[in-house]
Formats: sequence, C-alpha cells, structure tokens
Amino acid sequence: MPIALLSLVLVWAMSHHMTRSLADCLMALEVGLLNFKDNDFSISIPVKGDEQLRVLARLFNESAHTLRRERQFIYQRELLLDKVIQSSPNVMILLDDEQRVIYANGAARHLFNQGVRIEGLNLNELLEGSSPELITALNNPKDGLFTLAAKEQFGIDSQGDTRDESMNEDETWHLSRGRFKLNGQFHHLLLLKQMTHELNRQEVAVWKKVIRIISHELNNSVAPIASMVNSGRMITKELNDPKLKMIFDTIDDRTQHLSQFIFNYARFAKLPLPNKSMVNWLKMTEHLSHHYKFTLDGDLPGSDGYFDLIQMEQVLLNLLKNAHESGSAVDKITMSISQDNPSHGVDDTSGNKGVFISICDAGSGMSAEVLKQALLPFYSTKQSGTGLGLPLCREILEAHDGRISLHNREEAGLCVKLWLPQ
Repeated sequence: MPIALLSLVLVWAMSHHMTRSLADCLMALEVGLLNFKDNDFSISIPVKGDEQLRVLARLFNESAHTLRRERQFIYQRELLLDKVIQSSPNVMILLDDEQRVIYANGAARHLFNQGVRIEGLNLNELLEGSSPELITALNNPKDGLFTLAAKEQFGIDSQGDTRDESMNEDETWHLSRGRFKLNGQFHHLLLLKQMTHELNRQEVAVWKKVIRIISHELNNSVAPIASMVNSGRMITKELNDPKLKMIFDTIDDRTQHLSQFIFNYARFAKLPLPNKSMVNWLKMTEHLSHHYKFTLDGDLPGSDGYFDLIQMEQVLLNLLKNAHESGSAVDKITMSISQDNPSHGVDDTSGNKGVFISICDAGSGMSAEVLKQALLPFYSTKQSGTGLGLPLCREILEAHDGRISLHNREEAGLCVKLWLPQ
C-alpha cells in the first residue's frame, strides 16, 4: 500500500511538471503571436522543455528574427523613398477620387502653402489665391506646359530655402497626370516640373546653331567681295576717278562692318567653357574702374571669388557700358558685391552659397516689354546695337551655373542683378 501511494504521488508530480512546461510554452507562444498581431516582432521566447517544445520555441524565435529584419528593410526602404521624394525639386501631389490631397512632397508644400502641410485639403481650397494660369493648368485634364509670372513664385524655392525675389523671372512648368487604382479606390497623381532652365538652354542652343549657319554663309560671300574690291582698286588705280574711289570705299567699309558683325555673333555661338580660378575682388573692381567709372556700394566680400575672370570682366564691362549709355549721371552708377547677404537669401536651389553683384544706374530704365525681351539674342533697342551684349552676359552667367535678371528701380533707372555660386 505505501509503495502504491508513493508511485501515485510520483506519477502525479511528473505529470504536473510536464503539463506545466507545456502550458508555459503554449502561453509564451500565445503572447508571442499576440505581439505579432500587434506588429511587434521584438519578442522572443525561452528555449526549454522537451525536444519538441525546444524545436517549436527555436522556430518561433527564428520567425520573429526574420520578420524583424524584413520590417527593418522595408522601413529603411520607405525612408529612402520618402527622402528622395521630399528632396525632389519636382512638385508631387497625390489626390483621391474626391480631389482631396492624400500626400504631397516638400516642393508641393512650398509652392502652394509656404511650407505648411497641405494633406487633407481639397484641390480647390489649395488653389485659392493662386494665379489664373496655375488654376487653369491644374483644372485642365490634359498634360502640358504653362507659365507662372515672377510674382507667383512666393520668394521660396522648391527646397524651402528663401531666395532673392528680385532674381525671379517668369517660370515655365510642365504638368503631367497619372491615374491608378489602389485598395479599390482611384487615385490621381499630379507632377509639376520646372522647365525654365532647360528651355532656356535649348533656346540658346538653337540660336547658336542658326548663328553658326548664318556666319558660315556670310563669310563665304564676304571674302570674295573683299577680294574683288581690292582687285577693282588695282585695275582702276590709273583712272584716278573719285566716284570709283567712293564706291570702292563704301563697299570696303560695309564689308568690314559685316565682317565685324559676323565676328561678334560667332563669338556668342562659340563661347568657351569658363576657366575658373580664385579672383581678388579689390583688384577686379579697380581694373573695371579704369574702363568705366562707378561708385562701389558697401564693402567687398572677405573671401575671394571663384569664376572665369576674363568672362566675368566681359559681363561687368558690358553692364557698366550700358549704364553709362543709359543717360545716367556717372556718380549715380553703383556696383555692390555681397556674399551670403540675408536680404538676398543665402542659398540657391541646390543649396550652394552664392555671391550677389548688382549694377544700378539712374538712367531711363526699360519698359515692361523691353525687360521681357532684353536677354534674347538679336533683340536691341539701340540703333547700332547687335542684340548680343545682354544675351552673352546671360550665357556666361549660366555657364557658371549662375543667373541674371533686370529690374527697373522705383526712383529712376535700371538695376541688373547677378548671382554666382561659390
């Protein structure tokens, strides 16, 4: 009897131990699976008990590790994708089928709402106060180009950095649309890309090609004409006829004028890439003052500039020449050079530091129509102008990744503003 009772107690103890180990393991699995349900994959369960329970625990822990790793990979990939989208200069807006904003990147927030979040707004609410051109473009179901006036640029670039509003110009944008179905609902994707610089580069490339063709054809005609004039002079030298001399002089004079004309246009078409070097501002301004007088407004930057000295002197001399020909008093012609000036904004759209150069006069200024056309090749309001001075300045600035803009002053005269990356 005592032996039987002892055996019964022993069996009960072993059964209790085994069932408790099983219950603990099942409870740990239950807690772990509940954490999985809540997207928490950080839990792991202890490996103990008999072999089957240990295998089950190891399998659970391996699954948790795999899920943690995959979630981390997806999270990092989403962060990378979001960083790329938020850093893109292109405006991206995702709308639902009711035209409500679901997602927008940083460029969209800065273009439409000065950097404030726009998720949840209706497209019509978003466009309140915008220009008619922007409203028309976004309400048009077709893709295409549209132009925003300078005043619509809000003084903020696509990355959210403050920029100099005086450097603004009319901007050309391209709008493209996409429509897709996600989670059973239709969504609309709006993409706006700024095309101003690309179109300007293409325009200049076309002008250069036309100029090269015209220069080639004119040179083929000018050279024989000049040769025939010299031959005619030799043949008629003994006649000593003043009328013939006047005819030959006139032809020779116009031929030389045409040759100079072709040379100037060819120089625009064959502008070399800038050979940048460190430039001392004081030496450069002193050299410029030997050619055209001006007043230096403010202090010069403490650090040297970095650009092609010959090309930039060509730009500044051309602008100073225009200022002197504007009818302005010489003492009213000023030049200012400032680096990282908060009033101009400290960064360009790519985040680089820059130098601002302004040349202002008190002359007659320009009409609104002339301001729009002044930077185009062949356009000139001067009787003897070639229409290449300002376009050449623009080409040199853009070759330096800079920009140029013209603005009438409130009191009188014109102010030309340059920006150069440093």
